[in-house]
Amino acid sequence: MPYLHAPEDLAELVGDGPAYRVAQLRSWLYETPVLQAGDMTNLPKDLRERLEPLWPFEVETEQTADGGATKKWLFRAPDGAAFEAVLMGYPRRVTLCISSQAGCALGCTFCATGQFGFERHLQAGEIVAQVAYARAYLRKHGLPGSPTRLTNVVFMGMGEPMANYDRVREAIRRMIEVMGMSARSITVSTVGVVPGIRRLTEEKWPVSLAVSLHAADDELRSRLVPINKRYPIDELVDAARTYFERKGRRVSIEWTMIDGVNDTDDQAFKLAGVAHHLKAHVNLIALNPTPLSTDRASAEPRIESFARLLREQGVNVTVRDTRGKDIDAACGQLRIKSTRGKGIGALSTAG
Repeated sequence: MPYLHAPEDLAELVGDGPAYRVAQLRSWLYETPVLQAGDMTNLPKDLRERLEPLWPFEVETEQTADGGATKKWLFRAPDGAAFEAVLMGYPRRVTLCISSQAGCALGCTFCATGQFGFERHLQAGEIVAQVAYARAYLRKHGLPGSPTRLTNVVFMGMGEPMANYDRVREAIRRMIEVMGMSARSITVSTVGVVPGIRRLTEEKWPVSLAVSLHAADDELRSRLVPINKRYPIDELVDAARTYFERKGRRVSIEWTMIDGVNDTDDQAFKLAGVAHHLKAHVNLIALNPTPLSTDRASAEPRIESFARLLREQGVNVTVRDTRGKDIDAACGQLRIKSTRGKGIGALSTAG
C-alpha cells in the first residue's frame, strides 16, 4: 500500500530498480494520482503488480447527491476501520472534506458521528490517500459543472484533527510539499483542542483555521461540546487570536443553528463579541438530522434573524448551503453506513 510509505521511503517499493523509478512513482502517487496501479503507464508491469493494492483502503460505498455534484465515499481499511470523505463540486472550485480519525471520543451532542464513539486514529498515509483518491477521481470522471482539479481540502470530516496532531501534521506536509497544494487551500477545523491550535500556530504553513464554537458562553458550550470543560471559551479564543496574529489568516467560526438552544438573540450578541475579538468570519449551518438526538434545526426565519443581528453588529457572516443531506454527507451527519449492514461512528468537526 504505497500511500502508507512516506514519499522519502518510496525507494523501498522500487527495490533494485533504477533511481528514476522512484521519481516516477512519486509523481503517480502524489502529483498526478491514478485510480489503479495499472494506470502507471511508464512503470514496468512487475512493479505495477507489486503496487496492487494501490490504496490503503477499499472503496466500500459510493453515494451521489445534488445532481452528481456531491460524492461521498466510505473507505474501509484492511483492519476493518471505516471512514468517509465527501467531494463537493461548485462552478469555480471543488472541495474535499476529509477524515482524520475513524471515530472520536469528544462526543459533541449535535453530531451524528460523535454519537457513536471512537475506533482509532488514521495514519498520515490514510489521510493523504483520501486527497489523492479525490484528485484521481476528478481527473478520470470529474463532477458536473465543476473544475477537474481539487482546489480545497477541509479537515471537517470524521475525527478531531487536533487529537491526532502528529499524523495530521505529516499529512499536511505531504499535501503542501509533495502534492503541491497551497497551504491557504487547506482548512483545519477543531472543536477547541487548544494545545493543537498552539502547535499549529508554530508550524511554517499558513493553513486556515476553523473553530467549531456553537455557543458563546461556557455553560451552554460545555453542554454541547464537552471538551469546553477542559478548554473554556476564553482559552480557546486566546489561542485562535494568537493564530490570527501570527499567521495573518482570518479564522472562521462554525456555528450549528439548533432550535431553541443556541439561536437566541442573546447568543447572537455574545457571538458578535467573540467574532470581533478574533476578526473572524462566521458560518451559520442549520442543524442536520442525527439518529440519537431530538434536537431540530432552527427555522429559516430564525436563522435569517440571527444572521441579521450579527451583521448589524458588524460581523461578516454566511449562511452555509447544505450539501449531501440526502446521503448523510452534510455537516454533522458523517457516520458509517455500510452496504455490509454495519455501523461505525466517528466525530465530524464540521458541526
